[in-house]
Amino acid sequence: MNNKYQLTPNGLEELKKELEKLVNEDKPKIIEQIKDARAQGDLSENADYDAARDEQARVELRINELEKIIQNAVIIKNSNKSNFGKKVVVIFDDSGEEETFEIVGSLETNPLEGRISNESPLGIAILNKDEGDEVILKTETDKEHKIKIVKIFDR
Repeated sequence: MNNKYQLTPNGLEELKKELEKLVNEDKPKIIEQIKDARAQGDLSENADYDAARDEQARVELRINELEKIIQNAVIIKNSNKSNFGKKVVVIFDDSGEEETFEIVGSLETNPLEGRISNESPLGIAILNKDEGDEVILKTETDKEHKIKIVKIFDR
């Protein structure tokens, strides 16, 4: 994706909140933990010091990652032509099950919460469709599923 990250406005806001928390809360807390661990003396066998340094490395890595994502974010806004950032209710004809999915950028996905990537096979199949449209979803195992779009609504 050429180092660009497609996000919904809400997704970008969540990443900014995470970055702010890491920089303003977690990082200072870890610095204090390192300072306390150093005060214990010998660092060669100091588990508290090692744990704090490991956590510091993890937090710094995530801060750098978030800064890169935010700097290279491309905000995809809702439009009449695209379902990006919208919730889409579909019926799978083979099972008759009705499910609701929110189409989001790949960094925002959480299948357990019904948030699917616009780059996933299902996301691609329903991304630019309208209510009442029927699409065929072909899985990696070449099985086909007929899907009907029942309802589309903004989050």
